[in-house]
This record gives sequence, structure tokens and C-alpha cells, in this order.
Amino acid sequence: MNFNNSLDKIENHPKTITTTTGTTAPMTAKVSPAAKKTLLILNCILLSIGNCGGPLIMRLYFIHGGNRVWLSAFLETGGWPFIVIVLIVLYLHRRISRINNETTTRFIFMRPRLFFAVAVIGIITGLDDYLYAYGVARLPVSTSALIIASQLGFTALFAFLLVKQKFTAYSVNAVVLLTVGAGVLALHTSGDRPEGESKKEYVMGFVMTVAAAFLYGFVLPLIELTYNKAKQEITYTLVLEIQMIMCLFATIFCTVGMIIDNDFKVIPREATEFELGKTKYYIILCASALIWQCFFLGAIGVIFCASSLLSGIIIAVLLPVTEVLAVVFYKEKFQAEKGVALVLSLWGFASYFYGEYKFTKKLKNRTHSSQQLVAVGQTNV
Repeated sequence: MNFNNSLDKIENHPKTITTTTGTTAPMTAKVSPAAKKTLLILNCILLSIGNCGGPLIMRLYFIHGGNRVWLSAFLETGGWPFIVIVLIVLYLHRRISRINNETTTRFIFMRPRLFFAVAVIGIITGLDDYLYAYGVARLPVSTSALIIASQLGFTALFAFLLVKQKFTAYSVNAVVLLTVGAGVLALHTSGDRPEGESKKEYVMGFVMTVAAAFLYGFVLPLIELTYNKAKQEITYTLVLEIQMIMCLFATIFCTVGMIIDNDFKVIPREATEFELGKTKYYIILCASALIWQCFFLGAIGVIFCASSLLSGIIIAVLLPVTEVLAVVFYKEKFQAEKGVALVLSLWGFASYFYGEYKFTKKLKNRTHSSQQLVAVGQTNV
């Protein structure tokens, strides 16, 4: 079976598994192991590039003279046309293959009910983009990355409220550890304040970043709830459509903010005054949009090919990588408080995902036992 044939089967044999992380992971059946592994590796690479590169290049813009928060928020989802390109490629592939002897090939799978729900989530994501961009503008990358780690706790809370997700000792432990980690940073807010920045601006950046983690923790379970209420099969193409619509409406939200804040008028002057030069200014903006789309495409790709568990683990593993890169490239301070917060964050991640692993293993054992009972019953008959 070649890779293209595997894509056919990915599109036509979907099923979903709900995990304890508060997300619904679209899974596939009857897929070539080689093709699935190739697609998984590709998405892991995209996720790694986006997760580490996104915060770093955004901070690069602010360090060298950029100060448009709405523009930075816009760039987080402004690369959504790249998803359109992927959808066009998948459409052409389906049309050439004529899967299941179809007389016509659908370009859009999303139904109106799902479209409006995803549009609302997109607007909320746009607000979250602004909060996060504001925080990155005021805080070192190493600090903002540690604060954002607290979103896992917020995800657990909202998963419980929205989709009746049950808490375990591991998830509760993770919430406590991540909260304490953020608290440790809050107690020493002046230790890594960038030069020339007031304490008020720094505190506002801290608060905005916590708010961004809080809001994103709400978005993930909201997406799961949307999947559950969609009343249609979740395929890889539909997942891409959902991501595209979310990014589109988030971008529209940020565009309105840019218009109100006169960003479009200021951009040419800011580019001229940028410390690294006008050309590098526009290169940074384009690269930022591309890198953030790598994050989105990689995240949903890993969830589809494997599980949300693996996606979360990759993000957790990359957290210290982002920390080290920020210290190396931007010469950021790494005080003892950050070290303690980092250890607590990683401990929280490990606790949460170990609980996920045990839950998944228990579920598989239960399913296997049920299948054995059915087999025994059929043999007796």
C-alpha cells in the first residue's frame, strides 16, 4: 500500500476516542503503518518548529523595536491560507482517486451548524491571541512559557465543567503543581523585568499571560464539546476545515483590533525604524505567521495520527527547549525561581499524562476483556 492509498483510508475510516486531556482525538483504522509513521513524524516536526519558534520569533519582533500587539496577535493565526493550500491538495487527491466510486467530489465537509460553532470559538481564540501577544511583549520568553504551562490546569477545570470530565488524583496533583509554579514566579515579578520597562507594564504582562492560559484552557474543552455535538464524522479533512475557520475568524477579530489601533498606518513607519532593517522586519512578520501555522497544523496532525496524549507530551517535552533557546539567543536571566517553576511544571505535566496513560491502559484492558467474553460466548454457541 502506498502513501496516497493510506490517505484514502484515513479519510474513509474515521473514529474518535475521547481522552482525559479534554480533547477528542480523531483516529484511523486500516492504515499502512509506514504511511502513518511518516505522517506522524512530519507533524511532530511541524509541532516542534511551531512550539519553540513561535514565542521566540514573536519576542524577536518586540526586542528590536516592534510594539504593535494587535499585529503580533494577527500573525498567530494570519497564516490560515496555508491550510487552504493543504485542503486544495487533499481535494485534488480525492477527485483523482474518486474514492468509493463517487460521481462528485465534495470540497467542503463542514455543515452550517458546525461552522457557526467553530466561528465563535475562532473569535474567542482571537482574544486569546491578543492576551498572549501582550504578555510576550512585556515578559521574557522563559517567563511567559512557564506561565502558559498553567493552561493544563485550566483545561482540566473546564473539561470537568463542560464535558463532565472526571478528576483523578493525578490531574488534581498537576493542577496544584502548576498553580504553585505560577505563584513562585509571581512572588518575584521584578527579578527578570526587561530593561526600560516599568513594574506596572511587567505586572500587566504577567496578568495578561495568565489570562491567556486561562482562556486557552477554556477553548480546548469547548472544541471537544463542539466535536461531540457536531453530529457528523470527524475526518482529517474536517479537522483541517475546523482549524481553518477558527484561524480565519481569529484573524478577523485581530484585524478589527488593528484597524481601531491604527496598526496598518503605523506598520510602514515601524518597518523603516526597525533596528534590524526594513527587509528583515517584513521577513520576521512572514516567518511568524508561517511558524505559528506549523504549530497548529502539527498539533492537530499529531492528535489525528496518534492521540492528544502524544501531542501534549511533545509540547511538555519542548517546554525546557524553549526555555534554553530563550536564554541562549536573548541572554535572558534564569533565576532560581524560574528553575523551581520549571521543575514544578514538568512534574505537573508528568503527573497529568501519567494519569492519562493509566486511564488509556485501563480502557484498553477493559475493551480486551469484553472482546474475550464475546469470543467465548460465540464459541459456546
